[in-house]
Amino acid sequence: MAREKSLQSEAAPEPEVAPERSYQELLGNLNPIARPLASRKLTRKLYKCIKKAAKHKQIRRGVKEVQKFINKGEKGIIVLAGDTLPIEVYCHIPVMCEDRSLPYAYIPSKSDLGAAGGSKRPTCVIMIKPREEYQEAYEECLEEVMSLPVPL
Repeated sequence: MAREKSLQSEAAPEPEVAPERSYQELLGNLNPIARPLASRKLTRKLYKCIKKAAKHKQIRRGVKEVQKFINKGEKGIIVLAGDTLPIEVYCHIPVMCEDRSLPYAYIPSKSDLGAAGGSKRPTCVIMIKPREEYQEAYEECLEEVMSLPVPL
């Protein structure tokens, strides 16, 4: 009897993986301040660039860390998640970026942003620092983020 229970617990069903949501579905959860919003294509490029930067340990993750390095004068692309609540957690970051002429963009999902940065936890802000190993991808993302319209 006890042996049967142990066998049943070993053969427990695998946890269901949430189905990947489309870009359009993610747009439904956006904050009102999520401007400029990256297009679907730019969002994918940013995720790829974040993955490459994370491999070389060249990202800053989280509001506290990003804010500290913006204040220290570090340069890079700031990527913010558009579905973070409450907004007050990170609404000061875009203002800091504009004051220091740093490029920034919003993407629709904080869980996807965290996953791209190599974390199991959702992340609402990531700074991508430039590095030679992924310079081409970084430059391409930088150019497109700079071309996004600045919110009023």
